[in-house]
Formats: sequence, C-alpha cells, structure tokens
Amino acid sequence: MATATYPPPLPYYRLYKDYEKDPSSAPEPPPPIEGSYLLFGSKYTTDDVLPGLEDQDVRQLYPKGPNLDFKKELRSLNRGLQLQILELADVLIERPSQYARRVADISLIFKNLHHLLNSLRPHQARATLIHILKLQIQKRKQAVEDIKRRREEAQKLLKEALGTLEGQ
Repeated sequence: MATATYPPPLPYYRLYKDYEKDPSSAPEPPPPIEGSYLLFGSKYTTDDVLPGLEDQDVRQLYPKGPNLDFKKELRSLNRGLQLQILELADVLIERPSQYARRVADISLIFKNLHHLLNSLRPHQARATLIHILKLQIQKRKQAVEDIKRRREEAQKLLKEALGTLEGQ
C-alpha cells in the first residue's frame, strides 16, 4: 500500500466523517506551538530572533555593539573576501595542498556577511512596508481627486441639461 501510485488517505479523515451533518463533531485543531520543536530531525524555534554567530560556533569578524556601521563592515568584509579569493588562486597555483585553510577562511567571511545582511532584514521589511503604505496613500488620494473631477463634470452636465430643459 505504501508504494501504490495512489495510496489511500490517512485514517485521520475518519474524524471528519460526520462533519456534513454536525460541524461541531470535528476535533479542535491543535494549539499553536510555542518554543522549540523537532521537524524532520532538526530543531526549530517559534521565536523570531536572529541567533548570534557565537551561538552557531562561528567566529565573528566584525565588532559587536548597537552602534555598528553596517556599510563600513560590509565593505570591509567584501574587501577581505576579495583578498582571500585572490590568495586562494595563488595557493592553488603554488601550494595546492594548502587550499583547505583558504576555503575555510572564505567560508567564515561568507557566514559573517550572511549574518550581517540578515541582521538588516527587519530594517528592510520596515522600509518596504513604509514604501507600500505611501504608494497606497498616493493611489487613494489620486482616486479621490478623480472622483471629485468626475463629480464636477457630472454637475456641469446636469446644469447644462437643466438649462436645456428650461429653455424649451
């Protein structure tokens, strides 16, 4: 049965056999998960926080603190990445057996870049939301102006029609 092209549904559907007649007979959905949970053998959490690099056993290459200059640090990491890639090319030509350390250094820089960029995601989401809201306000103002303009045209047409009727 497990290898059938169209296997039968799971037995869970039997809980809903009387749903058509009595919708209250269906079981309540499970409560939302809070905290951490296992899914396919991996541990996940419902807390929406970006874990630090130290929590992931990765050395942080940029300074800690709330007053971090993201642009400066991203540029610095990018320059370091370029340098490491050039050194990797040099090592591959002259000492091919020592490439593993350079690849590990490049991987460390990429992890730091990725973490730094992910820490900017909330700011990006906020800026995107502000932009979307401004566009919506602009469209609504434009729609109101369009309605006012059409109302004035309709009033003008009504006055002309009234004048024509009175003139007859």
